[in-house]
Amino acid sequence: MSDRVKSKIPFVGLHAHSVAGSLFDALGYPGEHMDFAYENGCDALALTDHGNANGLSHQVLHAKQMKEEGKEFKPIFGTEAYFLPSLTTWREEYEKALEDKKRAKTLGSELSAATVEDENSSKKIQDVLRRRRHLILLATNQKGLQNLFKLISESYKSENFYRYPRMDYDMLAKYSEGVIAASACLGGVYSGNYWENREQGEEAVLDAMRETTRRMVNIFGDGWYGELQWNSVPEQHIINKYIIQMHKEFGIGLISTADSHYPNRDAWKDRELYKRLGWLGKAAPSYMSTELPIDIDEIGYELYPKNGDQMWESYKKYSEECGIEYDDDLVLQSITNTHTIAHEKIADFLPDNTVRLPDFVVPAGYTATQALVNMSLEGLRNNQLHNNTEYTDRLRRELHVIDDRGFSKYFLTMKAIADRANQCMLTGPGRGSAAGSLVAYVLGITQVDPIKHGLLFSRFLRSDATDYPDIDYDVAAPMELKEQLIKEWGDTTVVPISNWNTLQLRSLIKDISKFYGIPFKEVNEVTGKMLMEATPAAKKAHGIKAGVYAPTFEEVKEYSPTLQGFLSKYPQIANHIDVLYGQVRSCSRHAGGVVVGENLDEWMPIINSKGIRQTPWAEGQHVRHLEPMGFIKFDILGLSTLAMFDGAIRHILKRHHGIQEPTFADVKEYYGKHLDPDVIDLNNQDVYKNIFHSGKWAGIFQFTEKGAQAFCKRAKPTSIIDISAITSIFRPGPLSANVDDEYVDAKENPQYIKYAHPLIEEVTQETYGFLIFQEQIAILAHKLGKDLSLDEGNKLRKLLTKKGTGKGHEAKMKIHAKFIEGCMEKGIRQDVAQNIWDKFEYFSGYGFNKSHAVSYSMLSYQCAWLAYHYPAEWMAAFLDKEPESRKEKAINIAKGFGFNIKKLDVNTSGRVWEISEDGHTLVQPLTSIKGFGDAAIDQILTNRPFETIEDFLFNENITYSKLNKKAVDVLVRSGAMNGLVDTRFSGLKHFWSAVAVDRPRKIKQLEDNIELYRPEGDFEEEELIQYTVDLTGVFPMGEVMNRGIRQKLEDKFIPPIGEFDPELQLTWFIPRKILPRKTKHNKEYWVVEVIDDTGHTTSIKCWGVNSNRDILFLNRPYMAKLDYHPTWGYSTRSIRHNFRLLS
Repeated sequence: MSDRVKSKIPFVGLHAHSVAGSLFDALGYPGEHMDFAYENGCDALALTDHGNANGLSHQVLHAKQMKEEGKEFKPIFGTEAYFLPSLTTWREEYEKALEDKKRAKTLGSELSAATVEDENSSKKIQDVLRRRRHLILLATNQKGLQNLFKLISESYKSENFYRYPRMDYDMLAKYSEGVIAASACLGGVYSGNYWENREQGEEAVLDAMRETTRRMVNIFGDGWYGELQWNSVPEQHIINKYIIQMHKEFGIGLISTADSHYPNRDAWKDRELYKRLGWLGKAAPSYMSTELPIDIDEIGYELYPKNGDQMWESYKKYSEECGIEYDDDLVLQSITNTHTIAHEKIADFLPDNTVRLPDFVVPAGYTATQALVNMSLEGLRNNQLHNNTEYTDRLRRELHVIDDRGFSKYFLTMKAIADRANQCMLTGPGRGSAAGSLVAYVLGITQVDPIKHGLLFSRFLRSDATDYPDIDYDVAAPMELKEQLIKEWGDTTVVPISNWNTLQLRSLIKDISKFYGIPFKEVNEVTGKMLMEATPAAKKAHGIKAGVYAPTFEEVKEYSPTLQGFLSKYPQIANHIDVLYGQVRSCSRHAGGVVVGENLDEWMPIINSKGIRQTPWAEGQHVRHLEPMGFIKFDILGLSTLAMFDGAIRHILKRHHGIQEPTFADVKEYYGKHLDPDVIDLNNQDVYKNIFHSGKWAGIFQFTEKGAQAFCKRAKPTSIIDISAITSIFRPGPLSANVDDEYVDAKENPQYIKYAHPLIEEVTQETYGFLIFQEQIAILAHKLGKDLSLDEGNKLRKLLTKKGTGKGHEAKMKIHAKFIEGCMEKGIRQDVAQNIWDKFEYFSGYGFNKSHAVSYSMLSYQCAWLAYHYPAEWMAAFLDKEPESRKEKAINIAKGFGFNIKKLDVNTSGRVWEISEDGHTLVQPLTSIKGFGDAAIDQILTNRPFETIEDFLFNENITYSKLNKKAVDVLVRSGAMNGLVDTRFSGLKHFWSAVAVDRPRKIKQLEDNIELYRPEGDFEEEELIQYTVDLTGVFPMGEVMNRGIRQKLEDKFIPPIGEFDPELQLTWFIPRKILPRKTKHNKEYWVVEVIDDTGHTTSIKCWGVNSNRDILFLNRPYMAKLDYHPTWGYSTRSIRHNFRLLS
């Protein structure tokens, strides 16, 4: 709207929903609703999402933005709570429902933070599991907001939550100060009195409403309101009349509300579609048609943010349609009352956003800064650096900046987290720019000495910083650490951060097309092609020549001709997508982020997802809703490499130090003596030559991709800085500029490198004249410019990446002038100085964070050190920590390194991959068997060895309820009990039937089973292969394809299908399954599912097959000439001509 609407009747919407907290029920984020309400003539709007205040952060940030734009608009904070008179009574009934085991099984899956409101069910008499009534709660001031937060947080506690968070009279009475309430909609508390008592007659309804009114007035006083709404639902007007009667009897105030659910008058159809998307794949409510309504009258209400005049129009329209007469003056007053409440009862305030960090991290009797200084000095002494002036001066400067910015308590909190982590697991040497902080190093948060490695504090924290630091912290087991912190510090002190997942383009096209009956084939063609078409064009537009790039929503629409044609043909799809893209789909949990503070449930409305308390607001790369509200994110991230270190060290301690059951204290001691970045020999050229130069990449961090491996072998690193440069260059930007080739050339021919000035040589010699690291730009600007501080140099790094002529450009030009002047004073000609500046600008888009690069290169070197000195131990740890999707490939890597793989065996397999005494055989663990639990493993490990099957089946020390029939079944079929099959059995299938299928309880029954099932013999080879795949996730490649065939393929450069070369077309694979299909013209074809030794699985369409003529052996290696299409995948026109069996 260009001009604001002027409404004659003053009105404020005190009941409104947004997609932020009412997903699949409301549409549009709070800012969209606020903007519309403002343009529509309103000066305030309440947000009352279902059971939560997830949209409050959106409200606050948008209100600030509106104020900056000169728009006077008041945000009102509230919720539409789920209410029951007594939670004690509800819990008793709920516990009884749990006694029904079948019903109880489904309850755990219903604990989601993303509650989807079923508006129709709230208008009925409800069973105990779904019972709740709606209640509008609004905060009138800061105290009221804190009480609102407490109410929501309490309602989400597990004892009050099933599908919906609930509160009752007792909770309302406890936290009523500063809160006003209203009776809500057709699902509200008064409406509930009606639905539950209407069969008993009018007086029963009135008695129930009177009781509700007495109790609510007792809690809220004159802050209790009866809520009238205007629509074409007949029951609405019946309930309105009852509410008006409560007004007459008790004198309660009346309000009329719009109950808005979408941000403008035209969005009703998108909201109807969005509601239906929420029920896709589920049992949709019976009232919800799969057909979209044709017009708004079919729905019977308009739920957008109305102004006073529109509220009056709605009242008149719907009361006349339903033939109900009201007192116009009374209704008019109910509309204007909302404006009075909004501006006279509710204060004009924003939530207190004081930063909330825990006080318990500060020792008694100290300020945060005093404690931080003392701990930092103690750390400096422990590292024997307290007499080194370079370190003491640097520490003093860092502490001054930290104190000046008010960040001391943040560092103490981070230290408390690190101290707890270091007690129970290995932690990373550093991550991100935090490794440039000496304070972080001496506190034990990082392990890389920033002075020794030339890392800058200003890259991490400038003296003029306003945003809090962001220390990403790597640990071996993040979930375990977070659980320990929550247990020790409390679940209102440590709160995991939520992620709000949104609707994306591909799924929207597919789902919306279903409602419009568009053929699946046509839809699939669009979704299959659009990214393939858009990505190259988008990369070209950004000047990206290499690497992975994900085009944005707008770029896919702009650069995909197929999508453009589809949306042009179906404009209704295009309209819906534009509205629904980015709307909330579900709630999940941030990979590592937690908020740490005390009594956080007083300062935020904590929600619950699958039993875990978490924040209502998100914080990440594209969303910052926590720090502006006063909550600081701490990232506790998992790094599997650290778990591999732990596993390898335990193997080393067992095999070489005689410690059969190493504790974590043993692991930590070994790490400290041999692997800590301060003690490990980073210049051991044998490690570089035997691992990085030779290409022994098993589990080497940052070198799991073939491209990185190839570049590393070319660059031949000899130092940590070399590894840092290699990993920094191997990214899309530098690769697209051919920096990799130029770097290798310069490294091989350093005599040809020319430096414009000795200071430039000093800074860039370690990277052979290239500006690889962002810090190099900052240092050169500082050293060459006139009076340019390191802070300004680091600021320049950011300014160089910004385009345009705004404030950033002005600041850049000021630094440019100081830089040129300083260069000229140092004897550098102006044109040369400008050339240096131009290089700054060129490399600013490619430069990488040196602190991060060095820290992560330390991990790569630690991997290489273990792989070189303890190859068997490292390989066992590598196999143990590789995920199932890559296990097959990992096993083949181990075989390629000369290791034998011993199959599963109940007498030798343990919990992890073990190493044989000769050091050349790796033993597959029992934990790799799917469906085989820890309790069963305990029974085997405690009671083995087993000489015979009788020892296993009839052992008085084994608890067979833990090692049950199912466990025996998977042990036999996985091959783990092959060593117990003796001559009494005619084969493994005979053994399986006699031992597992018909599980004997006595020796006599076993003897009878042996005779009974003797004819069964052995499993077919295909069955054994399938069992191995199903139960271990690993295809037995070694049994199907021998090394000789594989070597011949390698000699002829024929790749597995996972590394298919479209130009060569020749490839090899192993067929796993044949799926017969027919074309629309009834022509037979096959879809053949295949696998290779990299663990890659895919399918091949085989056209023109004749099942009577064409033969394809499953689980046998084939070489084939294939066609490949990016959309449709692999295909062949003739199996007979293009497939060759390799024998």
